[in-house]
Amino acid sequence: MTRYAMAIDLNRCQGCRACVEACKIENNTPSSVFWMYVFRLENGVYPNTDISFLPRPCQHCADAPCVKVCPVGARYKREDGLVLTDFERCIGCRYCEVACPYGVNFFNWRPPEDAFADYQIPYDDPDLQAVTGGLIPPYQNPDHQKMHGEEQRLTSGSAHSAGVMEKCTFCVHRVEQGMQPACVDVCPVGALQFGDIENEKDPINDFIQNRTRFKLLEELGTDPSVIYLGGAPPDHEAREIERPMTGVSA
Repeated sequence: MTRYAMAIDLNRCQGCRACVEACKIENNTPSSVFWMYVFRLENGVYPNTDISFLPRPCQHCADAPCVKVCPVGARYKREDGLVLTDFERCIGCRYCEVACPYGVNFFNWRPPEDAFADYQIPYDDPDLQAVTGGLIPPYQNPDHQKMHGEEQRLTSGSAHSAGVMEKCTFCVHRVEQGMQPACVDVCPVGALQFGDIENEKDPINDFIQNRTRFKLLEELGTDPSVIYLGGAPPDHEAREIERPMTGVSA
């Protein structure tokens, strides 16, 4: 049975944030919302310090706390390991946000039409369409509006909807077309790998073979589907020295 996982090589990651930008562009997230977040951490005491980087998408936990607390079954776990949200069922109670120990959930306050109105792009202007060949708003991407999985459920994050919770979906709309998540696709140093952890022939298993590895907050028993290679879990005394570009929005 397929079980998707992501592996992140911390020895390769250079903190360029290409994955952060790719995620925003692919998923059209609102300003200041980052489904993929790259921590820049400073360890040690000056002058003996070093900087490390820690990309953090949704962990798509095998035993996901967010799924357990959802009172309406909107947050659910698929057989292939993806943890998603059905925006037609979500009532915006935000229990999943409180239950998640990784801080990956975001509440969508506005409908996409309002969120993208900030850019004042006249998509229906005939002069603009003549130049762009019929450009459509990013939130109208047909791939974002399809049913997903065997259950054929709509997915918050693939299609945005006001009043619901959203988070990283491992780019389910791409995965179901045989493509890689956007963050994996653009990493210039190959630090991110994605695939079927249960398939011995999948490249992700070669990527992690014989490597030192850990998962975030393993002690909580969530069994994340994101595997970190190289290094060790962040020291509790490590300091975040820079936050992502909060003004960036796809």
